[in-house]
Formats: sequence, structure tokens, C-alpha cells
Amino acid sequence: MNASLYGFLVLMGAGWGLSVPLSKIAVSTGHQPFGLIFWQLFIVVVVLGAICAWRGKRVELGRRYWRLLIMVALTGAVLPDIFFYLSAARLPGGVMSIIISSVPMFSLPIALAMGNEDFTWRRLAGLLVGLTGIVLLIGPDASLPERAMAAFVPLALLAPMLYATEGNLVAKWGTQGLDSVQVILGASILGMVLSLPLALISGQWINPLAGFGVPEAALVGAAALHAVVYAAYVWMVGRAGSVFTAQTSYLVTGFGVLWSILLLQESYSTFVWAALALMLAGMFLVQPRRAILLAPGAVIGEGDGNS
Repeated sequence: MNASLYGFLVLMGAGWGLSVPLSKIAVSTGHQPFGLIFWQLFIVVVVLGAICAWRGKRVELGRRYWRLLIMVALTGAVLPDIFFYLSAARLPGGVMSIIISSVPMFSLPIALAMGNEDFTWRRLAGLLVGLTGIVLLIGPDASLPERAMAAFVPLALLAPMLYATEGNLVAKWGTQGLDSVQVILGASILGMVLSLPLALISGQWINPLAGFGVPEAALVGAAALHAVVYAAYVWMVGRAGSVFTAQTSYLVTGFGVLWSILLLQESYSTFVWAALALMLAGMFLVQPRRAILLAPGAVIGEGDGNS
């Protein structure tokens, strides 16, 4: 494998991992989920729309695609981002990176139930190892900086559960002839349509003219990083194959923890580091036989293969 592709893989992992602490910064002054979700999707639409135009691809929003796009919008963006932002405001960024990496742990039982994957003892072992990592985050009194934070770990886990659901549904239904960037772009447009009235009605609307500071810049950075790195992910799959590209999952988790230490000055207990090691081991064992391309969440999700 060309050494430059390994370098590109590291850059993707670093970019996606950076979006976790940036998202935490975005909620640091009290911005609420619906307002954040609208502007995040707006930025994704701008970036991916430009990429689609450059590639000569159309934005497909016809009725025949509505089921697919609404499903991806809900399970890959709007709903998981609600839980992500609510928990990111209360949990350390490094812990959020570890939690998001649990997508494959949720994906396995869903895939088995839907008939998308075959049972293997190796993958069951990976699931149990990953779950042990989650227990280490919640159980010991010394695992988190404040004991009260443990109550938000189950809330945060709803995000990777929804990403795993999205991945399995796309694996089951397919993408109806659309490529992954087109699907994410169309789903992001529908997500904007859904989140705008929710932001206005709930009072969570963020007025960009009212002031642009570090939290707002962090949101723009996180959303732009996600869109650019996602497009790079799709390119990498076509260049190096899905199995090779899927290794970015480990890098996203590791870089998410590293960036959180550097940008947020976080420190972690031995239990958190043990949870990280167990989660990475679980991800390795649970790795599906083919890679999933859709990853509309804050970090990594699943769609037609693995992430």
C-alpha cells in the first residue's frame, strides 16, 4: 500500500477526531441541540453541495428517494446529534470519543437481527470486550471527574446506537443508485427542513448576527471538517478499498482523545484509559466483513459497509 495513503488515513482520523472537542466547545456557552444541528447541517450542505457540483453530480430529492433520505436524516443526523450535544455539554471530550466508537458494538446485534451479518464467536467476543469498556466508564466511582456524569453516559450511547441503526438500514435497503455523498447531501437538506422549525419553536434558534465567538467558530470548524473528511473518506474507499479505509475508526477514537487533552486540558483516570483500550480491542474483533460508507454523525457512523 502506498505510504501516502497511510498518511492520508492519519489526516482523516485527525480531522474527524478533532470534531469531537470542537463540538464540546460549541456547546460550552449554552447553545442547545436544535440550533446547533440546523447550522451544522447548513454547513455540511454548503460544503458537500460544492463538492457535488465540482463532480458534476446532481442533488437528488425526488419522492422515490424520500424514505432513504428521511431515514438517514433522522437516524444519522438529527436524532443522534440531539443526544450527542446534550451529553457533550456534560461529559469530557475524550469520553465522548470513546462512546462514539461503540457504533460497531451496537451494529452487531442489529445486523444479526436484520440478517445483514452472520454470527461468529469472534465478533461476540468483541461485543463483550467493548461492553466491558462501557461498564468501566459508568461503574467505578473514580472513572469520571464527577460521579454525576455517569448518568449521561447512557444518554450519549443513544447516538452510536442510532448510527448503527442507520448503517444497517442502508445495508438492507441500499442507496437506490445514489452515491454516498449524494445521500448525505440530500439527507442533510431534509435534516435542515426538520430542524429549523424545531429550533424556532423550542427557542433554541442561534442568530449568527448576534455575535460570532469561539463556540460558533468551533461549530463551523467541526461541521466543515466532517463534510470535507467524509468526502475524503469516500474518495479513499474508491482508491484503497473499504477494508483499508475502515481503519480510520481507530484513528478517530485515538485522535478524539488526544485533541481533547490538548484543546480542553482534560485528564483521565486509569479506568478511562482501560475503557479506551477495551473499546479499540472490541472494535478490532467486531469489524464487519465489508465497510460501510455512510457516516453522517458527529464522528463515525455506518451505512453501506463499515466505519
